[in-house]
Amino acid sequence: MSKPTIVLVHGAFADAGSWAPVTRALLDRGHHVVVPPNHLRTLSGDAASVRRGVEAIDGPVVLAGHSYGGAVITVAGAAENVVGLVYIAAYAPDEGESPADMDTRFPSTDLRDHLITLPNPVAGRKGGVDLSVAPDAFLPVFAAGLDPRTADVLSVSQRSFADAAYTEAAATAAWKATPSWGIVATADRTVQPDVQRFGYERAGFAQIVEVEAPHLVMQTHPMDVVQIIETAVAAVIAHD
Repeated sequence: MSKPTIVLVHGAFADAGSWAPVTRALLDRGHHVVVPPNHLRTLSGDAASVRRGVEAIDGPVVLAGHSYGGAVITVAGAAENVVGLVYIAAYAPDEGESPADMDTRFPSTDLRDHLITLPNPVAGRKGGVDLSVAPDAFLPVFAAGLDPRTADVLSVSQRSFADAAYTEAAATAAWKATPSWGIVATADRTVQPDVQRFGYERAGFAQIVEVEAPHLVMQTHPMDVVQIIETAVAAVIAHD
């Protein structure tokens, strides 16, 4: 197998820049990296967009997803050239299950009480809303562990998240056929660590690493993230 391209998929309330420390480190270590936009509109649409980009890559791909990006790679990872999946503080839903369904299994995090909603009309669907994190909660809840000035920038540039993406069920679960790895961020106040752990253990991941880190573990502990991605890359090459 040729060296896989690493595709990094960001989560809700963020953009590709949320991966910046990991992206820089992977590039410095000689990896091919792609960080596509995740539109945060519907799970099926977001996954289709990522999958199109993946299928345009010549050669094998390791997909990594953060937070809601985990749900996206769960669906997009069905592409034939995806050889590994890496979940970073992420949802790993089963077929027919949404991120919202996974959250109902466990006590809610602090995030739920600090969301701002705006109407988001969707054809054929009533009551749709866009979600964003309240500015006063962005640092302590979503961006814990970051320098406050950096958190301020991320807060004012955050991308809204359609509730349709959060509540839509996954059409497939690529982890059933593709080797997978995961990081549990044990200090996460956005995605319940037990939600992360449950999804990973249910799926029988090849490796589950627990890191004492907040939700944006790619920013606060980038080398832990790089290490598990490189573990996945090495494993899929060795398996071939």
